[in-house]
Order: sequence, then C-alpha cells, then structure tokens
Amino acid sequence: MRYADGGGLTAQGRARREDVRLQTARLFEQGVDADQIAKTLRVSTKSVYLVTAMRHRLHRIQRQHSLISGFLGQTGLALEPEPP
Repeated sequence: MRYADGGGLTAQGRARREDVRLQTARLFEQGVDADQIAKTLRVSTKSVYLVTAMRHRLHRIQRQHSLISGFLGQTGLALEPEPP
C-alpha cells in the first residue's frame, strides 16, 4: 500500500475496498464481462482489469516455484528469514 494510513480510508472504507476486490475476482472467474462487473460494483473498468491482472500474476507465481526464486533474486529478498 502506498500510504501507511491505508490511503486515507477508515477501517470501514478499507474493508469495503477489500470486499469489492474479492467480489471482482469472483465475478471475473465466473466469466462475467469486465464492463458488467464495473457497473455492478460501481467501480471503473480499469480497476476491474487491475484487480484481475494482480490475481492472475499471483496465481502464476504460486504455481511456479522458479518464478518465486527469480523474483526474490531480482529484489534481493530471501525466501526464508535470516536467523537472529
């Protein structure tokens, strides 16, 4: 997230935003058109595509361990934390 305070949203606003993300993903997986999802959830079509793109990338990374290690190598992060 870009801002530590959740983008200026209250806890209720953040919960609603997460609920919309989950609904978007479920509807898209059911084959509902992005324009219809946007209209139903009262968000932009661009937001629908962004949510679905993020979910697709996450699923692809979770299925392919080599992508995880490659990503970690590029970022300099470790898969397992260093012992204290």
